[in-house]
Amino acid sequence: MASHPPGQCCTVGVKHDGESSGEMKQIGDTQTYFAYPKDKNTENAILILTDVLGHDFINAQLIADQFAANGYLCVMPDLFHGDPAAFNREGFDLMGWLKGHPVERVDPVIEAVIKEMRGKMGVKRIGGVGYCFGGKYVVRNLQGEGNKLDVGYIAHPSFVEADELKAIEGPLSISAAETDQIFPAAKRHESEEILAKTGVPYQINLFSGVEHGFAVRIPDLGIKEKRFAKEQAFLQAVQWFDAYLKQ
Repeated sequence: MASHPPGQCCTVGVKHDGESSGEMKQIGDTQTYFAYPKDKNTENAILILTDVLGHDFINAQLIADQFAANGYLCVMPDLFHGDPAAFNREGFDLMGWLKGHPVERVDPVIEAVIKEMRGKMGVKRIGGVGYCFGGKYVVRNLQGEGNKLDVGYIAHPSFVEADELKAIEGPLSISAAETDQIFPAAKRHESEEILAKTGVPYQINLFSGVEHGFAVRIPDLGIKEKRFAKEQAFLQAVQWFDAYLKQ
């Protein structure tokens, strides 16, 4: 296993200020957040696979808007069928909640969204962004037959199996936190060893002074080290896609 299952740290954080500028639409039965680049071009797109707080979380929507501002169509589906994890709720049974959202329920949502993107939306290349829970599904879709993901970026991933990571066929970039019980040093080093053998381009950036979840939510933007890490993790993703996704 290349990362541990999610823990309570996955549902604790502070909402950031700001209003989102995208819009909600349906892809089949799945509510999906869309953020469009200024020129409305759909050739290069980002598919965000969220952490357990889901697509309606303002932090995730602001990130989607930032990708759009950098020239990418951004698509962010509801992976949880209207049932995201509770935010900052004391005593919330995360492991019990996770049992209701196994691979067998999540995979079909992603498959349908990618099919829509490649088809009606006219997307030619897709970069996958996965935070925590979503990281596993970026890895799963960087492999196998069919038009899935072309390039991947994940931050503080959870539930990633070693065999899934070994099977990737596209470039993968990872942002990691210094303090992370889910993706600790041992798992990070294991991932490095696996990636070195895949033959695909990879990158792992380690940020000091931050914890699991930092790329989406940090407790105090006024702390220089934490703000820097969050912003740089986002720029890491943009630069990765600019290098490996755009043609």
